Amino acid sequence: MIDPWHSESPLIVYVDVKSPYAYLAIEPTLKLGEELGISIDWRPLTLNIPSYLGSARTDNSGKVVQSERTPAQWNAVRYAYRDAKRYARIRGITLYGTQKIWDSSFAGIGLLWARRISEAAAVSYLQTVYPPFWRRELDIEDPAVIESTLRQSSVPVDGFLQWLGGEGRIEHDALQDSLHPTGIFGVPTYIVAGDRFFGREHLPAVRWLLTCRRGPAPDVAYDIDMDIEGAHES
Repeated sequence: MIDPWHSESPLIVYVDVKSPYAYLAIEPTLKLGEELGISIDWRPLTLNIPSYLGSARTDNSGKVVQSERTPAQWNAVRYAYRDAKRYARIRGITLYGTQKIWDSSFAGIGLLWARRISEAAAVSYLQTVYPPFWRRELDIEDPAVIESTLRQSSVPVDGFLQWLGGEGRIEHDALQDSLHPTGIFGVPTYIVAGDRFFGREHLPAVRWLLTCRRGPAPDVAYDIDMDIEGAHES
């Protein structure tokens, strides 16, 4: 069983393919790992969004065709996407709002499979699965699609589908059951030096801990390569 808080790598990162915030954290986190020359243990945290934000479905035009959300939940969801899209535009990332609440557990099991092979395999898989999903081009609830995505990532897939429905599912579900009770609840979450940080805005603090607290402790912030001007909602 995977220990939620411990790894041979100095940094654990929890992500979910259906989270735009996790998507935006992938490349800055990889950049940090490369700069520091450290390994990163990428792990899935499969969010149960309906449990706290309700569920809904839209058609291709964006019209709501089914909803179990309160007005307050809709306000929270709309702001969350507005915030994510603001930063996606700055970085030239296509990020369409999802049309339903996806079950991303198969995608998470795919990450566990890639992670068992190597860190490089996990990274390649993440870089392959995120962009088409957020362009609405990938059905992450189809096991064959996850297998194909692994193959496109140059990850060996012999035995994957059998593992996905057996040991992989057991490993995934056991990990999910262990996360909330230990205080790991959202994505991206960083586990470093015995502490946890929720959100990519904490990358300066993560860097500070990974560099043995060199210099003064940073405030909550992160570098942006482009000016935010012009990144407003249309």
